[in-house]
Amino acid sequence: MNRTEFILITTVILFVAFCLGWFANWFVHRFSRVSQSDVAVLDKLAQSLHEAEEMRDQAIAYVQKRETELNNQISQTEAELGAAMEGLRVARTEAEELRTHIEQKN
Repeated sequence: MNRTEFILITTVILFVAFCLGWFANWFVHRFSRVSQSDVAVLDKLAQSLHEAEEMRDQAIAYVQKRETELNNQISQTEAELGAAMEGLRVARTEAEELRTHIEQKN
């Protein structure tokens, strides 16, 4: 094989490789092309996802606010219960003292 034959064979091999690469590129782009309707559907899905995330964030904020309010209400109710129990204890003690005092007078 002389120099000219080697160059010619190398040229043919490189040209065939180029043609195969170009055909593969065309083939991939031909079947992976996205139509306008698909893009519109994807845009609509993206918008719906964005709205759902906003609604989720609002729901989380509402739940946290409501939880804080309920915890405050529970704390106030427990404080009122403690005060009522203390008042009841004092009233029972006074009532017991009055009973003993009345019994001693009789």
